[in-house]
Amino acid sequence: MPMSKPTLLVITFIGLAVVGVVAAIAVRTVMGRTVVGVPSGSATPNNMTQDLTASTQPASKSVLDFKADTIEGKPMELSTLKGKVVLIVNTASKCGFTRQFAGLEELHKKYADKGLVVIGFPSNDFGGQDPGTDDQIASYCQTNYGVTFQMMSKIVVKGDTKHPVYQFLTSKESNGEFAGEIGWNFTKFLVDKNGVVFSRFASSAKPTDETVINAIEAAIAK
Repeated sequence: MPMSKPTLLVITFIGLAVVGVVAAIAVRTVMGRTVVGVPSGSATPNNMTQDLTASTQPASKSVLDFKADTIEGKPMELSTLKGKVVLIVNTASKCGFTRQFAGLEELHKKYADKGLVVIGFPSNDFGGQDPGTDDQIASYCQTNYGVTFQMMSKIVVKGDTKHPVYQFLTSKESNGEFAGEIGWNFTKFLVDKNGVVFSRFASSAKPTDETVINAIEAAIAK
């Protein structure tokens, strides 16, 4: 049975509408990823839009790409340390390894003029061994160990809420062979002048152990 003219007009209109919707959806390449989405400026329902913010953020290539607060409460761009050798340590004031503050201070005094920066990140993640406030921690370190190297504000170094610095340090994707969760207080990461992790040392490695000293001197000479 032949279609009437009104029927043909309706079918033609529906077909054109479908083509218009398909044409409005663009296949775009964003930072190497093929993304199906709607071109900017198109009026579309909410469920057809896609937030590309996360996928377009460049991945950090260095632990020094981040910022953190000092123990005095001032923001610090770690990128200002590029060109230096940096020793990053998660610290605690009531730990069996707390006496390592003395060794860290010794490293600071011996190698600061040669380009070493020691940074301590207090955390209360292991045995609740650093429960104090930033002011209390700073006072303890200065009173008991004469700490003059840079201490930072207390952070989380393990689990889902860990600080971005430690997200980077513990991720296999960003830190390769030196990645892995922090096992305890006073884990040490040595970062070279280009902001690349050079060595990692367990809590039991004293700051003045020969292996640590040799790595520091090699990074300074690099």
